[in-house]
Amino acid sequence: MSEKRTEIGDLGEFGLIDHIKERVKLSQKSTLKGIGDDTAVIDAGDHVKVVSTDLLLEGVHFDLSYAPLPHVGFKAVAVNVSDIASMNAVPTQITVSIALSNRFSVEAVDALYEGIYAACEHYGVDLVGGDTTASRSGLVISVTAIGEVDKDKVVYRDGAKMNDILCVTGDLGGALVGLQILEREKQVFLANPDMKPELDKYTLVTGRQLKPDARMDIIHELKELGVVPTSMIDVSDGLASEIFHICKGSKVGATIYEDKLPIDKQTFDTAVELNLDPITCVLNGGEDYELLFTISQEDFKKVEKHPDIHFIGHMTKPEEGKFLVTKSGTAVKIKAQGWQHFD
Repeated sequence: MSEKRTEIGDLGEFGLIDHIKERVKLSQKSTLKGIGDDTAVIDAGDHVKVVSTDLLLEGVHFDLSYAPLPHVGFKAVAVNVSDIASMNAVPTQITVSIALSNRFSVEAVDALYEGIYAACEHYGVDLVGGDTTASRSGLVISVTAIGEVDKDKVVYRDGAKMNDILCVTGDLGGALVGLQILEREKQVFLANPDMKPELDKYTLVTGRQLKPDARMDIIHELKELGVVPTSMIDVSDGLASEIFHICKGSKVGATIYEDKLPIDKQTFDTAVELNLDPITCVLNGGEDYELLFTISQEDFKKVEKHPDIHFIGHMTKPEEGKFLVTKSGTAVKIKAQGWQHFD
């Protein structure tokens, strides 16, 4: 009788995480939060430490045919800092581990770390360690970020309440559209190496893909305004997917409005050029690294004039589900596609 084999693709990324989490037992009193949020949360006396790890693989998360090594280094740090930000915390230290094949020179490593050092300076974090090893298949980068926040200010995914306002920073869909442009120009170049990539009119969207910036500015501004979100997550797998995470963690539903979704004109126009639906890009595009969070009705007045916080909907009873109200007034069920890592 053959052994049962379950394909990882059948579970998907989040299903696999839940599967692993089922058998995890926490035994340390200092472990306040384990698997299941953007970071782990560890008791540190009068405050908490938050810890996040991300793995970036060449050919999966970045393509060196169009991603400059300094940008890859910066992005590797930024995506971890974004997780720290989503807990309402401030990053303090990182470790960086890399695996390299023999096609990388010392100069290439210097270029990668040029981006890492720039990110450390930008976010005010210290690079305190890591590991280096050989790789048989290109470049692998693993960054662990550590941050801290007061115990009463840490924000989880599970604190949203019914009637809370759903907010998102910046604009969405740009990173996905930028990736499509970079991939298109790569194919043009492979077909004809004499053709120069035409990227001049796509600087915003390609920049969103190649060098995203974690929204630590928003965390500092919310603190100045005296606002602690009731729940928060960063938009790494797509807006719809992140809404599902908050709804699942907080046991609520959500209604969002199409005419409130923030999309840059270049993102919109480029999506149309590529025959992509702009709203689908906003809902299911990954790697924007903006912040999605909920606030109480009472805090609305404090942030309503903020130029880069958009109020896209509100939380509802869990049985009301998750809906997008279109410009025509039709309520459509939200589907969370997110990034499919294990197709």
